[in-house]
Amino acid sequence: MLSRQYVREHPGEVRETLAARGVDDVDLDAILEIDEEWRELKARGDDLRHDRNEVSSKIGELKQEGDEEAAQEAIERSQQLKDELQEVEERADELERELEERLLEIPNIPQEGVPEGEDESDNVETRRWGFEDLRDLPEDVTPHYDLGEELDILDFERGAKVSGGGFYFLKGDAARLEHALIQFMRDIHREQGYEEVFPPIPVSSESMTGTGQLPKFADDAYKLEEEDLWLCPTAEVPVTNMYRDEILLDDDLPLKHQAYTPNFRQEAGEHGTETRGIVRVHQFNKVELVNFVEPEESDDRLDGLLDEAEEVLRRLGLPYRVLDLCTGDLTFASAKTYDVEVWAPGDDMDDGPAEGGRWLEVSSASNFEDFQARRAGIRYRPERHESAEYLHTLNASGVALPRVLVAILEYYQNDDGTVTVPEALRPYLDGQELIEGQDPVGESALGAGDR
Repeated sequence: MLSRQYVREHPGEVRETLAARGVDDVDLDAILEIDEEWRELKARGDDLRHDRNEVSSKIGELKQEGDEEAAQEAIERSQQLKDELQEVEERADELERELEERLLEIPNIPQEGVPEGEDESDNVETRRWGFEDLRDLPEDVTPHYDLGEELDILDFERGAKVSGGGFYFLKGDAARLEHALIQFMRDIHREQGYEEVFPPIPVSSESMTGTGQLPKFADDAYKLEEEDLWLCPTAEVPVTNMYRDEILLDDDLPLKHQAYTPNFRQEAGEHGTETRGIVRVHQFNKVELVNFVEPEESDDRLDGLLDEAEEVLRRLGLPYRVLDLCTGDLTFASAKTYDVEVWAPGDDMDDGPAEGGRWLEVSSASNFEDFQARRAGIRYRPERHESAEYLHTLNASGVALPRVLVAILEYYQNDDGTVTVPEALRPYLDGQELIEGQDPVGESALGAGDR
C-alpha cells in the first residue's frame, strides 16, 4: 500500500495513477479529508493530554495547601478533560481504521518509464525469441483441445462432471508431461539459487490483503465457507506472507524462494475459441518465484527475475515474446511488469504473430517495490544499529501451466497427430520421445474408431 504520508504529500501523482490505471472507484478527496481530520484530532488529543496532566499535577498541591474547593474544581476539570480526550481518541481511532481501509484500495504508483496506455493493446513488445529457427509444423496445426481428445489425454467432459466447468482431467502422457514440467522447472530454478518451499494451500484474509488480492479482487478467488480461508490463487500469497510482520537482516538479502502449488481462480471472461480448452481454467499448477531485496537492488533484480523465467522456455525450445506492460494493464500491486507470452500455433488470433497462432501469457515478472511490504509489514535492518526499513518484493511465474502444455502440444505436433517430447523433458519421462495417445475406455468410447 501507499503510505498515508505519500498520499498526503503527493495527491497529484496519486490522481494521475488512478486515471492512468482506469480506477474510478477510489474517492481520493474523501481520503485526504479523513486524513486531515485525523491529524487535527491527534493534535487536539495531545493538547488535551497535556492540559489534563497539568491539572492533575495541581490537585495534590491544592490539597496540601488546604484549598479543598479549588482541589475539587481541579478534579472535576480533570474528569472533563479525560472524557473529552476519550471522545477524541475514539473518533481518531475510528477515522484511522477507515483511512487504512481506504488506503488499501489505492493501486501502486507505476515506475517512471512504464509505457502509458489504457489496456493490453498499448503494451510494448521488447523482444522475441525462437522464431529464427522454427521446427517444421503440419500444414494445419490441430488445436490442443481437439488433439488432446483425439489422443485421449485431455478429458473436459469428465472434468466438468466431477467439478464443473473450468476443470478437466489430464490423462496418461499429459499427466506425466505435467509432472515432468513441474520437476523440470524446479530443477532449473534450484540452479538459479532459489530455495524451495512448499507452502500451505489455504491462506487467510490477512495474507490475501498483504499481497494485494484483497479487498479489490475477492470475486476472483475461492472462499472457504464459514472459514477465514481462501484457496491459494498463486504461491505469491503464502510465500510473501511467510515473513509478514517480521524484520529480516541485511545479510538475509537477497532472499529467493520458489514454490510449486496448485492454484485456484474463478476466471471470468468470455467463452469461445480464446478460452476453449485449458487456456483459462479454475485450477492450474504453477512454479512461483518470489524475491525479497533491498530497495536499491530491485530494478536490477527484476531484469534477473525475468531472465530466470525465460530460461524455462528457452530450454524447452518454445518461441516466445516479452512485453513491457503499460500503465493501464499493470496489476494492482505492481510498479513495473514484464509479461512473457509463449507462441501456440494451433489457433489463429488477430493479435498473433505473422506465422499464425496466438500468444499465451505464461509469466508476469513484477517489481512491487515496497507496496506489498507495507501491507504485510515486512522490513529489514540495513545495519544492526539502524532503524528497520521496508524492503522490496518481486515475483514471477517460473512458469505457469497449463499454457506451456498447450504450447508443447501444438508446437511439437507432427503430421501424424503425435507430439514430439521436447528434448529437455525426456530425462523426466524415462527417455520417452513421442506422445502417441491411448485408447479411450467405457461405452462412450465405442464407435470412436481405431487410431
